[in-house]
Amino acid sequence: MNKNKVVVAMSGGVDSSTAAYLLKEKGYEVIGVTMQIWQDPDEDYILKEGGCCSIAAVYDARKVADKLDIPYYVVNFKEDFKKNVIDYFLSEYVSGKTPNPCIVCNKVMKFDLLLKKALEMDSFYLATGHYAKVEYDKKSKRFLLKKGRDRNKDQSYALYNLTQFELEHIIFPLGDYTKSEIRHIAEKAGLPVAQKQESQEICFVDGDYKEFVKNRVPDKIKPGYFIDTKGNILGKHKGIAFYTIGQRRGLGISSNRPLYVVRINPEDNSIVVGGEEELYQKGFTVNNLNWISIEKLQCEKKVNIKIRYNFDEKPGIIYPLEDGRVKVVFDEPQKSITPGQSAVFYEEDVVVGGGIIE
Repeated sequence: MNKNKVVVAMSGGVDSSTAAYLLKEKGYEVIGVTMQIWQDPDEDYILKEGGCCSIAAVYDARKVADKLDIPYYVVNFKEDFKKNVIDYFLSEYVSGKTPNPCIVCNKVMKFDLLLKKALEMDSFYLATGHYAKVEYDKKSKRFLLKKGRDRNKDQSYALYNLTQFELEHIIFPLGDYTKSEIRHIAEKAGLPVAQKQESQEICFVDGDYKEFVKNRVPDKIKPGYFIDTKGNILGKHKGIAFYTIGQRRGLGISSNRPLYVVRINPEDNSIVVGGEEELYQKGFTVNNLNWISIEKLQCEKKVNIKIRYNFDEKPGIIYPLEDGRVKVVFDEPQKSITPGQSAVFYEEDVVVGGGIIE
C-alpha cells in the first residue's frame, strides 16, 4: 500500500471537499470517492440539496474533483446501506428504541466497507471531513481518537466504534480547524461548495421519519395504550415507533399537568408517561461496547459521559459487568436517557470508548 495515497470520502459538502484540498496541498496523491447509497431513483431525497445520499451530492463532489484535478469515482454500496443502515433504522424504531443511523453508517459503511475499498485501491489512508483527531500514543502503544478543535462541531461522539486497525488508516484533515476557517479556506481555494449549507436531517429521510417508517413497515405499526407509572390506561397511541423518551408534544392525552414519555414497553406495546421529574435517572447499562484508549474495561473508571450528540457530557463512573456489558452511573441524575442511543466515555478530550444504551 502506498502511504502517500489517500482516498477521500466526498459527500459533496464543504467539509469533505476542503479535506481533499488540504491533503492535495500537503502533497498526497488524492482520489475522491462517493458512496452511491440511494435506493430508488424515484425517491425524493436523492434529489434534495445538501443530503449526503443525494444525486446532487455526486454532482457537487464531481465538480470539486474536477476543480482539484483529482480522480473521482462513485462506488455502489446500495444493498449494503439498505441492509446495515436503513433496515437497522426501521427495526430499532419498531422495537421502541431511538436509533442513531449516522453512527451505524460511520461504523459499517465509511470505516469498514469504504476503507476496505480504499485499501484495494493501493491507498494506505481513507480521509473524511469529520471534525476529530487521530493521534498515536507511544506510552500505551495505541491510536487515540480525540475531540476536534472546534468543540461546537466536534464529531468524536459519532466515531467511537473505530478500531485500532481503522484508526491507523484514517486521516481527519479538519481536526485542527474551526468550521469558519474551513469555509474561508474553501472560499480562497475557489471550491464551488464553499458556501453550501449543511443538511441537519437524516440523509435518507425526506421530511418526517414517522412517514418513512410507516410507509416501509406498515404491518409492524400497531396502536396500543398510554399508561401511567401505576398501570392506569390514559389513552391510545399510534404505534411505539412514533414516540421517543422525553417526548411531550403530540401525545394527545388530556391531563392537568404536562406528561412526557418516560418508558416504552415493546413487550406489551405500551408507552408509560409521567411527569418531567420521572425522566431523570442516574444509572443504565450499555452493550455493544468498543474501546479505543484502553484494550478493555477491567475495573471501575471515572469518566465524562455523553448520551446523545447534542448533550453536554457529565461526570460519572463506568463499571464492567461479567457479560461484557457496562453499568454507567452518573454523579447526578440526567434527563431522558434513551435506549438505542449511544453512550460515549471521555477522559478530557480523549475517547475511552462507548456503546449502545439498553
